[in-house]
Amino acid sequence: MINKEEFLRKLEVELKISKNSSYTLRNYLHANTELLNFIQKNPEEINVDDVKLFMSEKLSERTSATVIVFLSAIKFAFLNLLGTDPTLRIKRPKREKKIPEVLTKDEVKKMLSSCYSDKSKLMLSLMYACGMRVSELTSLKIKDFDFDDKIGHIRQGKGKKDRIFNIPNFLFEQLKNYAESMKQFEKEYLFSGPKGKLSTRNIQQIVNKAAANAGIEKEVHCHTLRHSFATHLLEDGVDIRKIQILLGHSDLSTTQIYTHVSTEEIKKITSPIDNLFKE
Repeated sequence: MINKEEFLRKLEVELKISKNSSYTLRNYLHANTELLNFIQKNPEEINVDDVKLFMSEKLSERTSATVIVFLSAIKFAFLNLLGTDPTLRIKRPKREKKIPEVLTKDEVKKMLSSCYSDKSKLMLSLMYACGMRVSELTSLKIKDFDFDDKIGHIRQGKGKKDRIFNIPNFLFEQLKNYAESMKQFEKEYLFSGPKGKLSTRNIQQIVNKAAANAGIEKEVHCHTLRHSFATHLLEDGVDIRKIQILLGHSDLSTTQIYTHVSTEEIKKITSPIDNLFKE
């Protein structure tokens, strides 16, 4: 009979050979570890009632998205390792359609001006200017840039898709000089720390500090800069299909959430009563 430790070791192997992201690997291992620690049974003894008990005790106050990820993690592990699915008869909740938090253009300017170093400002500026995910920023390599054509390449972003981005004129010289200096130090990644590749947690700490220094009271995450990028493009009249390509979304419906957050677009709408007596 397979024990917990062996089960988790084999799960990690399965996740890696399936080419899952580090984010998925971490979340799936965490979900299965939590379930096994809570139920205190060998994996082969876990059944649907055990999964439901865990969900009622540990996930009742969590979001639908968290529950969906948990069930996906358990299903992947048990199907691949034991050929069973203890989540089969559990109904998945509907995913909540949350409107993302965005910054105003003025808040973005204040936040970038509040960065405590040129490197921090360049990282956050690039995330906002190109709509990058934080994992895409930390994975950028010096060889991913073509400064002659003023483009950069995001390799194997979310969904294992490559895409290109335009290097903004505003950042071009600074970015080129920074990349050349890192090349002289024989660095592989554009942004690195004392221990090599920066972690997403490092970047989030920089975002938190910059937002606090700027006096922004909203809850700001790395992804907030990406949301703000898309929303500001929409407000500037850029076609949503082009924004879809820039963000690397497979489905237009994913991009369409930004049509619900553009307050500037809503403010442009004139009530019919304003024109009623002009005719």
